Amino acid sequence: MTEAARAAAPPPPVVEPAPPPPGADDTEQSLYEIRRKIYPRAVHGWFAAWRWALVWLTQLVYYGLPWLQWNERQAVLFDLAARKFYIFGFVFWPQDFIYLTLLLVISALSLFLFTAVAGRLWCGYACPQTVYTEIFLWIEEKIEGNRVERMRLDQAPIGPRKLGLKALKHAIWIAFALWTGFTFVGYFTPITELGREVATLSTGPWETFWILFYGFATYGNAGWMREQVCKYMCPYARFQGVMFDKDTLIVTYDPGRGEPRGPRSRKADPRALGLGDCVNCDMCVQVCPTGIDIRNGLQYECIGCAACIDACDQVMERMGYPKGLIRYDTQNAIEQGLGRQDVWRHVLRPRVLVYTTILTAAVVALVASLYFRVPLKVEVLPDRASLMREVEGGKLENVYRLRVANTAEAARRYRISASGLDTLTVASETEVEVAPATTAQFAMRLRVDPGVADKGSHRIEVVVQAADDPAVAASERSVFLVR
Repeated sequence: MTEAARAAAPPPPVVEPAPPPPGADDTEQSLYEIRRKIYPRAVHGWFAAWRWALVWLTQLVYYGLPWLQWNERQAVLFDLAARKFYIFGFVFWPQDFIYLTLLLVISALSLFLFTAVAGRLWCGYACPQTVYTEIFLWIEEKIEGNRVERMRLDQAPIGPRKLGLKALKHAIWIAFALWTGFTFVGYFTPITELGREVATLSTGPWETFWILFYGFATYGNAGWMREQVCKYMCPYARFQGVMFDKDTLIVTYDPGRGEPRGPRSRKADPRALGLGDCVNCDMCVQVCPTGIDIRNGLQYECIGCAACIDACDQVMERMGYPKGLIRYDTQNAIEQGLGRQDVWRHVLRPRVLVYTTILTAAVVALVASLYFRVPLKVEVLPDRASLMREVEGGKLENVYRLRVANTAEAARRYRISASGLDTLTVASETEVEVAPATTAQFAMRLRVDPGVADKGSHRIEVVVQAADDPAVAASERSVFLVR
């Protein structure tokens, strides 16, 4: 076709898109799920009591520990400026990094062991996110009411009552969060001193930053984000799958007993109706802090808090059915119908025994190292400005810098001696005094008679020993140069 003919041809007809079939969803699909606010129902029971007991225990330790006194100082204080870490009767220095390493190893092994045995126990009972969410939900319930009342309040139009309740709730949340931030900083700055600074508005820039930052994190995570932290931010929820197996105790719904589910009266015989024990009341969903339905099986959002177990047991009790429709059990036990003895035999499997053995060894190593720890550290450094010199009587002398760290909380006198060469003596002070929890540096001179040693370097050992306790001693190797 020529250009003229193409230009003269009529335009192609416009084809309208076919209308969607009736009932089709023509809305734009988002790549991200829109958050649906969860209103957990309050629940009471055995597991709820355990959860609140751990809330009280962890918070009493967290908020109370900085106020305890020990040897006229704060019992637990991490003094970063002075590079000293006080934990009751112990004073740790940066050189004691091995203890932190052991503590982290023990924490990791504990996590592996508890997860292999019973799933996300840490998440459900002791994780700070869970603990503070429980506290913030309790405050919310006391101010705004139970689950139904909170839902009605959020759906109600803005008015004086709604604004007043919301303002009071958030004011208490913020005050609690700031107190949490204040306590956190109190572990690094003496808390009584920090309290005076806060009262006079004279805190330093870093203290101010961390109080506000930690308080904001607590307020945001426990007050606003809640289950979103567990579902999308916490890495533990993502890699827990590789730590579980079919013999791990998890919160489990028994479909063989519960299905088919359906409502019925208390007096009705579920077998005559062809129903299982699940009455489809959705109480297990309403009490779940992450909003999942445990009846759909194992899900990464489940934090193992067992609130659904307490709720279901209460329903079963009212209906006159045996408890345990939702319970801690293993997938193998549900699938194979194992008894409790068989379940525990599978739970105590080789990987659990290996974790237990390694964890026990690590704990014993940590306790033993702390028990036999000597509160003294010594460092001997040759003085580079004066490697060797000849002094009166033709004796040969080397000069060293001797650093003595007294990690005890009492002043001590130490005796200094050296060995490794014949006639090797300490020509400087043989006794020094070091203040409590302090490092002191001294010039140490060692001498030998002429002709005792050939030219070159010779290994020697310097021993520092407490004058009042021979068991408190430390030695350090160095070299004596002869030219």
